[in-house]
This record gives sequence, structure tokens and C-alpha cells, in this order.
Amino acid sequence: MKLLQLFFLSFLSGYFFPLYSKPLDLPSKEIQSPPPRIIRTCCSFGSDLKVAAIPTKKITHISSLDKLGAHKYLGSEKEGNGIIYTKHGGFIDLGHLRDQADWTAYLYNLIRQTQGKETLVQRLGAEGGIRTLNLCVPANLDSTDAILLAGRIAYDLSVWHEIATWFGASSIPLVTERFSSFSVEDAYSNLLGVTLGMEALQSSLPYEEAMTQLIDRMFERLEAVPTEADTYVAMEQVRNIWWTREKKLPSPKIMLQRQLDVYSQVRPLLVPGPDAENPDNYVLTVPENTHTGLALADLYQLVIKPNYKFPLREIFPAQVRRVVTQHDFQLLLEQVAKEWQHAQIQYTMPGWYYRN
Repeated sequence: MKLLQLFFLSFLSGYFFPLYSKPLDLPSKEIQSPPPRIIRTCCSFGSDLKVAAIPTKKITHISSLDKLGAHKYLGSEKEGNGIIYTKHGGFIDLGHLRDQADWTAYLYNLIRQTQGKETLVQRLGAEGGIRTLNLCVPANLDSTDAILLAGRIAYDLSVWHEIATWFGASSIPLVTERFSSFSVEDAYSNLLGVTLGMEALQSSLPYEEAMTQLIDRMFERLEAVPTEADTYVAMEQVRNIWWTREKKLPSPKIMLQRQLDVYSQVRPLLVPGPDAENPDNYVLTVPENTHTGLALADLYQLVIKPNYKFPLREIFPAQVRRVVTQHDFQLLLEQVAKEWQHAQIQYTMPGWYYRN
């Protein structure tokens, strides 16, 4: 089906770039220190979620258009982050979106600094294991393709975050974050952030100003609901379908629906109803190739040494070393899907609400 040409999809076609731009220009010291794995802490999907061991606490991470604030590289208290429902893009997690845009900007600077030099080995810190980025960027790679490469790496890192949290990675020791892994809004918000970040790097405006304007336009084109109450209503429409209030954070049983189809295109999950849009009209595409047809995956390698929470022997029985790359993500996603399917069967057994 023919895709609706949203303004950000024109970027992916590769023919509508401005000739002069002001990409984020990071000093060398900042380039040597990658951003934290999670820049902005946001968001648990659902509303009025109870928290285990804190009976009076309820969590609702909803925002609205009048609270967006200006975008700031690596975050600011003035950013009004949270989840907003849109009629064409589903639920958008602003924290995820902004994080992936900033990672795209950071990686673009790293690529330009190392372009034409010998292979760079950049440590990216620990998340479910030690992550390392190996970059080998030819000197003749133009700015447009460097931005596409940055976007692809940023998106792969966002997918790894979801995989890692499924297999036990967490910010707080012994507190699972599986409840948020592959949540219904994650993949689309992440790829939308990458897409806007790539667009901002080609803008004639400074990066932060460009991102602020692009976010505003994006919500306009996706027809965001105007108020927090409207997003709350949208969440209520999928309660006990996509999520439940019967469980307490951080129970993984809060989520009843997850989105595991994250390559090579991502479709928004829209609230069902007679007026619901066709999600195929708002598909986002993961960057795959340069404009000359070179596979972006040939220019980098994410090397990850997973911790022992990952059942690597089960997933890769012939593999001796405990190392995975982005080329292994599909098998890891299949394992997540298998475990999720098993969990769904357990959740629908009589009395599951009263376990854990």
C-alpha cells in the first residue's frame, strides 16, 4: 500500500536535503565520552499504576502539547517529557524520541571525527553486558550518508536496550525493567526520534532549535490529542487489552501487548475503533543503505559481551564465545518472542492476577 508522505519521510527518500545546515558541533572531549545509556527517564506505559511496597503511590507518565518545552541536547528539566497519543502515530514517548535524536547527533559527530581513519573502537558502557562500537568509515562518505549511518547505529542501540531489559538489564539492581521492554510505543517512538534527529542534522537551524520545531510539526502532522485527559482516555480504551492496572510496578505482567516487529519498517500501534487510521499509511523505515547502495551495516559493528542472564547457549548452540553483534539481533528477537508467547499462555491461566 502506498505510504502517506509525511514530511519526515521525505528525508528517507534522500532528495530533499537543504544544501546548508548547522549540525550539532560537539567538542572532541564530549565525543570521546558517549551519552548515558538512558538520558531521560521515561516512561511506564499505563495510567494510575500502583507501585509494589508503596501502596499510596500511583504512576502516570502522560504529557500534553502545552508542556513540550524546547529540546535540549542530553536533556533539560524544561522539557515536558511523557507519553502523548496521536491519531496517526499511536502513543509517542517523548523521552525515547528525544534520546534517540540525541544519540543520532552524537554518533554523527563521532563518525565525522573518525572518517577516513583506521578502525575506531569506541566503548559505549554497560547495558546487559559491555558494548563496543567498531567504526570503519571511508573518507569519501558524504554528510548525507554519515547521517544515515548515525541513524542506523542509534536505532540498533535502541533495539539492544529493549533486548537487554527483557533479559534482565536494569538501572536499579534487582529491580526488573522487563515491564517496559518492547512496550507498545517504544519502537515507533525510537525510530521517530532517529528520523527527526537525522532531519535536524540537515536543517539550516542549530540542532536544538531544529529539534524543537520538528517535534512541534511532527505532533501537528500526526494529529496529537491536545490534553493529558485525552491521552488518558486513549490509554483507558486499551486497558486490559494492551496493559492492566491489576498488577503493580515493576511486574512484567502489566503489559499485555508488546511490539517485537522492529525491523525493517515499524508501524504505529493505534487504538482500535471505527475511526482508526490505517497504520500502513504511517510506516517508518529503518535506514539500510547509503545513497550509492552500500549497506550501512558494512561500516560498523556493535560488539556486545552479554552478561550471564542471557541464555546464549540456547539461542546460539554452536557459538563458543559469549559475544553478539547487531547481526545477531534477529535471533535474539525470536527468543524474546518465544518467551513472550510462553508468558502470555501463563498469564491467561486462571488465577494469574494473583501470582507475583
